[in-house]
Amino acid sequence: MTTTLHLENTVRDFDSWKATFDKFDRFRADKNVRSYRISRLAGSPEKVVVDLEFDSQDDAAEFARALEKVRATPQSKDQLVDYKAPVLLTVVAERVIAAAS
Repeated sequence: MTTTLHLENTVRDFDSWKATFDKFDRFRADKNVRSYRISRLAGSPEKVVVDLEFDSQDDAAEFARALEKVRATPQSKDQLVDYKAPVLLTVVAERVIAAAS
């Protein structure tokens, strides 16, 4: 089973935030992030949700701790207006729905 680290942020400007987010690709790879998904709340583009996928709960928890150091960087402080504490989710089912033939 995989583990998702769910993040909810409020950012000043999405494009600037995304450029900063992209600078941490190596950090994510080094911390065993398998994949991620970025979403924005419909009607509130400054509200950003990031779901990071890990092979283990330990990796996700370690990343959550390391994320505090990232949030302390001047780049992150400049981009984030607010954020909620990270939430660990255990994926219990996942299915891709095929289109009807």
